[in-house]
Amino acid sequence: MGYPDAFEGYMIKDQSHWSDFEKKEFKPKKFEDRDIDIKIECCGVCGSDVHTVTGGWGECPLPICVGHEVIGKAIKVGDKVSTIKVGDRVGVGAQIWACLECKLCKADQENYCPHGVDTYGAPYEDGTISQGGYSSHIRAHEYFTFKIPDNIESKDAGPMMCAGITVWSPLVRAKVGPGKKVAILGVGGLGHFGILWASALGAEVYALSHSPNKEADAKKMGAKEFILTSKKDWAKPWAFEFDFILNTADMTHTFNIQEYMSTLNVNGEFHNVGLPDKPLPKMMAQDFAPNGAKMGGSHIGNRPEMLAMLKLASEKNIKPYIETLDISEKGCKEAVERVKKNDVRYRFTLVGYEKVFGK
Repeated sequence: MGYPDAFEGYMIKDQSHWSDFEKKEFKPKKFEDRDIDIKIECCGVCGSDVHTVTGGWGECPLPICVGHEVIGKAIKVGDKVSTIKVGDRVGVGAQIWACLECKLCKADQENYCPHGVDTYGAPYEDGTISQGGYSSHIRAHEYFTFKIPDNIESKDAGPMMCAGITVWSPLVRAKVGPGKKVAILGVGGLGHFGILWASALGAEVYALSHSPNKEADAKKMGAKEFILTSKKDWAKPWAFEFDFILNTADMTHTFNIQEYMSTLNVNGEFHNVGLPDKPLPKMMAQDFAPNGAKMGGSHIGNRPEMLAMLKLASEKNIKPYIETLDISEKGCKEAVERVKKNDVRYRFTLVGYEKVFGK
């Protein structure tokens, strides 16, 4: 059958064999007047992909093609599309549709739209299940398709589409910038973006990590100091120090949260963007009282934030730390298994799409 009636992607069919990918055809949703068809060039590998295929976040519709850090070329645009033209290099992140009519969408909070559709594993109104970017093509709504600045390489732009915006949004909403002391908890796929962005925004940035071998990288990214959290009583010298802690870690269920909270300034915030498979540790209401601290979380970001992030990355030539793998059954398997083991510095991008999907 082939494009435009069917796309081809690397899919899993059983969460008990979560790293066994098979190349299969799938049908996209019906093409509508604000849709864009994208021939994919590369796709970042997100922790969300691993949580989904392993079942860490629960059951998912099968078979499924994951991947929501998509970069490619627009090859078809709907009649009412005004922001993208055929031939543009574009990106798609973790959300692919929203109603754009509810009060949240009208307030630039479309990433919280109750009718929103995730880029993979979610039903459209017609019942079609969205499929992601380990594939030949993706069909995306114009509002969730972003033109990529010319000086950002595709392999670098991919991880910005989810990891980048997931940490950018809470930083800018917290007004992180000059005069703010910000701690980034976890130096990994999300956390390394946190250091890059917070530093570029002008904040005084500190890296919190239990891995001493990440100190040199963290400082190169812009951290003023590296704080080793595996050291006994590490938090005591940092009491009341940070205005904002961005928690990007995937192991929060193992933390002594009270230690981290103690390092917040009065009315500071401990903000979660790492989403582990397991619940947060038990806490008491009293844990928030000594410094009037807050705890929060967030979900990706909105369109204006994505455009602002790409603009800053372009202007300041900010590059993530990535490794590339050729897409294939073997490449997809290696990518998700190594992300599961935290064996990547610090993000994967799947490349080589033309070799397996053709021109």
